[in-house]
Amino acid sequence: MIELVLIGAGTGHPDHLTLQGVRALQEADLVLIPRKGAGKEDLAHLRHAMLARHRPDGAVVEVDLPRRDPSLPYLDGVEAWHDAIAAAWAQAVDLPRGGRVAMLVWGDPSLYDSSLRIAARLDWRPRVIPGITAIQALCAAHAIPLNALGGEVRITTGRQLREGGWPPDCDRAVVMLDGGCAFATLPPEGLHIWWGAYLGMPQERLDHGPLTEAAPRIDTTRTAARAAHGWIMDCYLLARIA
Repeated sequence: MIELVLIGAGTGHPDHLTLQGVRALQEADLVLIPRKGAGKEDLAHLRHAMLARHRPDGAVVEVDLPRRDPSLPYLDGVEAWHDAIAAAWAQAVDLPRGGRVAMLVWGDPSLYDSSLRIAARLDWRPRVIPGITAIQALCAAHAIPLNALGGEVRITTGRQLREGGWPPDCDRAVVMLDGGCAFATLPPEGLHIWWGAYLGMPQERLDHGPLTEAAPRIDTTRTAARAAHGWIMDCYLLARIA
């Protein structure tokens, strides 16, 4: 039996890895490093930097991740994509007598990450080491609380925001997986935004303010950053300010 240990690695700062995560890395027989293709090498390099600091010796295997087929309906495409990733994982792991395989997961495996769903396709036993989420890193970077006093927070995606608009009965919403500034589709009056990209990394970018003022700045910054680095990961908190 292979045990797959999914270790929350935070959002890019090497110190985000917890002591529990360090121990799990050091106890693993093999560490899988996913590679997402040209232009996104930074994501693999950051994982290698964590290994160099916390596990300089030991077996490491890189695995090229397949791409999602954009011609398929979104959910069908994701299911087929996850099948292909599971097959790539299995092909990369050569432990005929079983053992412990570790993988560093961006943020935390519980939040908008599919590693657990992919692992369920394999006859492996999963274990999760929690990590710092992008939401935590965003609030820390702006030195703000996530929720208003006694208030609720909705966690959603750019796709949901773009297709459904502002969530009903909601004063605060965290938006993740937004590939195209979905906040720009909202009526901006009364909304405040706290935005962050490359959270925890040297190239971190932050902005905040009334949405009417901040939206154009964020759009410009985001476009330039993506062109410079070849990829971007960002999220933001939106709040109705009375």
